[in-house]
Amino acid sequence: MTRKSTLTVTYLKYRSKLMRAVGAIVPSEDIEDIVQETFVKSYEANLKQEIRYERTYMLKTARNLALNHVARAEHVQSQQIEDMDALPHELVGYTLEKNVESKERFLNFCRATDTLSPDVKRVFLLKKVYGKSQREIAELLGLSESTIEKHVAKGLLLCSRYLKELSQKREDISDLSDDHSPLKDGNNP
Repeated sequence: MTRKSTLTVTYLKYRSKLMRAVGAIVPSEDIEDIVQETFVKSYEANLKQEIRYERTYMLKTARNLALNHVARAEHVQSQQIEDMDALPHELVGYTLEKNVESKERFLNFCRATDTLSPDVKRVFLLKKVYGKSQREIAELLGLSESTIEKHVAKGLLLCSRYLKELSQKREDISDLSDDHSPLKDGNNP
């Protein structure tokens, strides 16, 4: 028998023992993978040098692979816990700021849609908020697709104007407050 075939015979003969040894260390769902990896590692080692005590070599290889698997799993788990501790501190300010901005944008959008006529508002919201197609809206409201298209365009135009004017007013207010700040007036503390 060749070296490779004796290793295969040894593996098949002691496979259940390898599985029990590995099973004492790792969860049951990982046993098969580790035992197979044991064979592959043993086979690769046998290609480079003759393994005199194949059963012992495989048992030690299986044990080491199982212990490495457990160590990696513990490292990943502890890393995830460390990441969980760090995450909120990094994101609290950013998330809070983005949340406020998002709510403010939504509120401004709602105010903009409130300036639309009831028909245009209904069509515009069905299209932009609920994602309905022009055909679906036309069927739902009993209007032509051409009318739906015109209402959506009018809603976009009027909402854009409203939001642009709102933005301009904020810039004007910001400019006014900058012009009257104590540092601009030369009243340095």
